[in-house]
Amino acid sequence: MTTTGIRPAEHSAHDVLEWTRRHTDPALRAAIDTLPATARRVAGYHLGWWDEDGRPAEGGAGKAIRPALALLASEAVGGSATAAVPAAVAVELVHNFSLLHDDVMDGDRTRRHRPTAWTVFGIGNAVLVGDVLLSLACDVLAASEHPSATKAIRLLTDAVQRLVAGQFVDIAFQDRRAVQLDECVSMAENKTGALLGAACALGTIFGDGTAQQVDHQRAFGEGVGLAFQHVDDLLGIWGDPARTGKSAFSDLRTRKKSLPVVAALTADNPAGRELADLYYRDEALEEEELLQVAALVEAAGGRAWSQDQADDLLARSMEHLRLAQPVKRADELSTLARFVTHRDQ
Repeated sequence: MTTTGIRPAEHSAHDVLEWTRRHTDPALRAAIDTLPATARRVAGYHLGWWDEDGRPAEGGAGKAIRPALALLASEAVGGSATAAVPAAVAVELVHNFSLLHDDVMDGDRTRRHRPTAWTVFGIGNAVLVGDVLLSLACDVLAASEHPSATKAIRLLTDAVQRLVAGQFVDIAFQDRRAVQLDECVSMAENKTGALLGAACALGTIFGDGTAQQVDHQRAFGEGVGLAFQHVDDLLGIWGDPARTGKSAFSDLRTRKKSLPVVAALTADNPAGRELADLYYRDEALEEEELLQVAALVEAAGGRAWSQDQADDLLARSMEHLRLAQPVKRADELSTLARFVTHRDQ
């Protein structure tokens, strides 16, 4: 792959993501360089570009899934990836705004195989940098001078409001014993699905797609986003820390009411009831109990349900992609969607 927009006919999801990073990193770095020095230092550390002292670092960057969706969505409707770079950068900035805040709210100490920004620079700095990345995302879209820049900003801010609404509900779940499965699904649709849908919609707008194409591409992204959350929740229980960058059983340790957990807790079977007895007690879960909880989530059907949901959502998303009538890059979008919904567990 090259940065010219020309790609081989056959490639892997990893090829697409590498191409995306090469295509968008210069613009992303240029945007980050406009920040005040302290904010730039924290943001660059969080993005994996340098260590806490500002020395260049290798690795640690995100997968660039959302920017990839934006670039490919633009090409799918006959536009260019280059035209959609502002959309790609904007969604990546919003994504990292949410990660910085999530790490603080969840108390996560590790992300991308190293300490989270708040543990290095303090909670206040991490929150403020998250705020400034959100502002910067809108500025990037405005500075693009695309004829639909205002529409794009409103679409992105709507996705952010949905993301925040989902986060509000997710936090509320922590203090609630009973959470219904449909509530949990709705939360994930907003918290995760909204931004992936926005990435596809923004890319389509910057590729000058029709209103109908924008709607179908957004539905494609939202479906992939919810499927992604199912898989991410599975990885939060059974994922390999060497791959996920998080500690083993990280979601169970904090008693997070993730999709497979809620599916198991609401299952009317012995394993679900035994799981509830362990999950709702006040005492911290010991290491051997975490193993037991994971086994109970699986025995109650939560693991299989989430994987089945991810597969079904992927199939429905592919139908929306077909209805968007892509002129090219449908294979790349399909490959990327399958990649994010079938990560190794």
